[in-house]
Parts: sequence; C-alpha cells; structure tokens
Amino acid sequence: MQYSEKVIDHFTNPRNIGKLDNANAQATEGSPACGDQVSFYLRINEDTHIIEDIKFLSYGCASNIATASITTEYIKGKSINVAKAITWKQITDELDGLPPVKIHCSVLAVDCLHTAIKQYEIERGLREPEPFTKDTIINELKKIIHPCFGNDIITAKAIKEVHLNEGIVTVEVEVSKCDTYKDHIIGEIKEHLERIKEIKELRINI
Repeated sequence: MQYSEKVIDHFTNPRNIGKLDNANAQATEGSPACGDQVSFYLRINEDTHIIEDIKFLSYGCASNIATASITTEYIKGKSINVAKAITWKQITDELDGLPPVKIHCSVLAVDCLHTAIKQYEIERGLREPEPFTKDTIINELKKIIHPCFGNDIITAKAIKEVHLNEGIVTVEVEVSKCDTYKDHIIGEIKEHLERIKEIKELRINI
C-alpha cells in the first residue's frame, strides 16, 4: 500500500497526541473492534469560540493516526465555524492523498471533530439537538466512502433505499455479491448506524 511522505511523517511523528486535561469539548468515534478509533480533546475559548488547543488519541492504522494528527494542526487556532466547515476531502488533500481503502480514516477524523463541536454547542445552547429522522440515517451513510469511486455510498448509488419504522432501520444495498469491497461497505454501514441510540434494530439487505 502506497503512502505519501506526509502520511508517513504524521504517522511516525504525530502532532498534538495525548489527552487534554482542561478540555471543554471532546468526542470519540469509531471502534477498536472494527479497526479504527479516534478521540479529540478541544479547549475552546468560551468568548471568542477559537480552538485554543487540541489533542487526540488514536487506535488503528497509519492513516488513522496521520489524519487525526493533521486535523489537529489544521484547525488549531481557528474558530469553531471554520472547523465545522472542514471536509474529509480537505484533510485527504492535506496529506497528499490516501489509498482508496483508507479514505474512511479522514472521514472518521472529521466526523469526530464535528461531533465534539456539535456537543459543545448543544451544551451551551448555541444550537438545538437535531431530531432523529430518515435524513439522519442518510446523512450518516454519506460519511461512508466507496473505495472504488472515491465518493460516498449515497452518491455512488450503492444504496437503493432506506426505511425507518419505529426504530427499525432497513438499508437496501446495491452492491454486487462479487464486489471486492462488499464486506468493507457492509461493515462500515454497521459501524456507523449501530452507534445511533435511536436505532433499535438494523437490517441490511443486499
């Protein structure tokens, strides 16, 4: 697997690694059982909403560590509004690219950052909690990148339909049974949706 020099640099010399004791915003995304997990700890100025400090802890591969590391460098000293606008594509580009099967690491890092900021804003009345709807599920599925196409599985039309009925979610997947990445995509769907507390049961149909 080919990695850029930036990925290797941030993997072997990660920036801002560790836990921030005076953090007032934090989040953890992913699961060691699925291979990758990252935690961000942020110190946000309560008056200016500038991210004055940020650290991370990571469990996983070189790409997972590198994306978390460069994310902390990218947003340290910036406002939470700037941080909320950062995309996984920007982080991938900052690393001069990632192998297709590792792009999910940049999604994980950005997702974790956005979750930390969202919780910070909700706790301080800066935004309202979002209602759980079918759109919630679709937006979560948009965070899953199809390795073949380099975009999310909704855009790549790998999802035929999503059904929500009293907490039971059914995802109709349009993936060939001989697709090399079928198991990878199914695993990502499970990881992303099973952590949503409003989902009582998840069904994936191929």
